[in-house]
Amino acid sequence: MLLNSGILVYPLLFGMSAQFKKGTVIEKMGLLWIALFPSMLFIALVPTLEGKDLYEPQSSKALLITIYVFVTFVLGGILIYFIETIWDKLHVKVEMEGVTRRFQWESDKLQQITNVVPLCIMSLDVNGNIAGINELMLELLRRRYPLLTKTELLERNINYFLDSIEDKQIIQRLKNSIFYKQREFVKLSGNSRTYHIYSSPLVQRGTQLPEGMLLVVQDMTEEENMRNEMDNVERLTLVGQMAAGITHEIRNPMAVVRGFLQLMREKSPDDLHSYYHIVMEELDRANSIINDFLSLAQSRISVKERVLLHGIIEDLSPLLWADANLRGQTVELNLDPSMPLLQLNVREMKQLILNLGRNGMEAMGSKGVLTLETRISSDRDRVELIIRDTGSGMSEIEREKLFVPFFTTKSQGTGLGLPLCLNIVERHHGKITVHSQQGVGTEFIVSLPYEVDEAPILAIAE
Repeated sequence: MLLNSGILVYPLLFGMSAQFKKGTVIEKMGLLWIALFPSMLFIALVPTLEGKDLYEPQSSKALLITIYVFVTFVLGGILIYFIETIWDKLHVKVEMEGVTRRFQWESDKLQQITNVVPLCIMSLDVNGNIAGINELMLELLRRRYPLLTKTELLERNINYFLDSIEDKQIIQRLKNSIFYKQREFVKLSGNSRTYHIYSSPLVQRGTQLPEGMLLVVQDMTEEENMRNEMDNVERLTLVGQMAAGITHEIRNPMAVVRGFLQLMREKSPDDLHSYYHIVMEELDRANSIINDFLSLAQSRISVKERVLLHGIIEDLSPLLWADANLRGQTVELNLDPSMPLLQLNVREMKQLILNLGRNGMEAMGSKGVLTLETRISSDRDRVELIIRDTGSGMSEIEREKLFVPFFTTKSQGTGLGLPLCLNIVERHHGKITVHSQQGVGTEFIVSLPYEVDEAPILAIAE
């Protein structure tokens, strides 16, 4: 029983266990056979210890023991082989699952990073097909293709979107950078927006062969607007410096010249009065330009009082009607029957309405209609003054430069009237919006805030 149990081989098994774990499949099979050999030897010796001769001719027990030992060695080797094969496959499977999870996590993390970065990112394969995209790029493309989904996008070639760009030169530069795998930087402007487009090839690690392209689009509209605003600030600063320097140097001599012209006109023949009148009008016009300089350059605080906007409009309406009659035009007032009191600087608001109204008249021909309208906004926290004309309208380029100092489309304009209007509206914490269509007309919307609790609604008397 002691020999058949194989307990005498256990110390040998424990001694070989460390080497067994580290060995290859062949080494493990060899170690198994080394451990089985003494065990099988003990089993063969049991009948001998009982006094039996196992090697007698035609001994069935000797044959049985021989087959048993052979089968044990073979099955042990086969068992080791299959266990190791299955273990290796299981180990590889576990490793692959771990690699897959890490890859998925890295992919998700990279996608989250690209979605958070304030850049529109798109990757292309070697054929120019879209392979990846972030959320900002998808939103950018949806501005032109509202029903586009990410699944549909990944099936498209980049040519489908490049062909929609109107600038053919930019199209060719982008196509060259994409299909010839070149680095490129392109500035694209259109629809009142500005984009910077960067392209760079994606190369394989080791071989450095191109396997795709990366496109990065940056919306520079806000930066361009900010740069334009800074340019306007610099121009206004220059205007202020000029106005401060020339005011006393020019206005005083002009006043003296105008005074002597009046004296000379009184002592001159009547047929020369028209010439004096022209000269004095030009002096007054020059003085008006200087006043516009001063108004635009000064950053004074507006002194406001609680007044009704309709009262200011009604005070100006005779003057507007008189100007309109001289031009063969009409003025219409569409005033909201109930309006709140507003904190306004009356003089500045009159200047604002006159400037916008006269600009509208100058843009119209005879039989044109100038409309002044007031209303309360839909959220009822702002009052809107609309000044609308039926003139020739403006182009998109003209609208973009409308409030730029010194920009004007008039033959004798100074380009300071509308910047002055914008300055007045901003001092009242409001905003001004322009809608214009060529051949139809232009609409200025001046939006002014008011506090509902502090502004009782007053009815206008019929």
